[in-house]
Amino acid sequence: MIEDEAEIEISNEDFWYKIVDFLQQNWAVIEPEGSGFKVLFFNDCSGIFDSIEFDSLEDTKTALRRNGFENYNKDQEVHNFIAKPKAPLRGGAHLNNSIYSSGRLWD
Repeated sequence: MIEDEAEIEISNEDFWYKIVDFLQQNWAVIEPEGSGFKVLFFNDCSGIFDSIEFDSLEDTKTALRRNGFENYNKDQEVHNFIAKPKAPLRGGAHLNNSIYSSGRLWD
């Protein structure tokens, strides 16, 4: 669990995004975690609200795509109308709690 408001250092800014509502995106970043990978999910205000662990980078990217996330750095057109959140990321919460790791909104 990530403490509320604690700054979280990330090793890259290869962000993934999912448009969830008008002027609202959910974001993700893939971080190495032990022998696997952890996806940190955060909001437009850089607040981390959930995470999921994976065994391989390929599985991680496949799962993100399957669940509607796109790679922000590879979609230059989206840069014209969506700005990525600013660092640092911070621990936070989501009104619906762990929406992805619970499986409610994750396939």
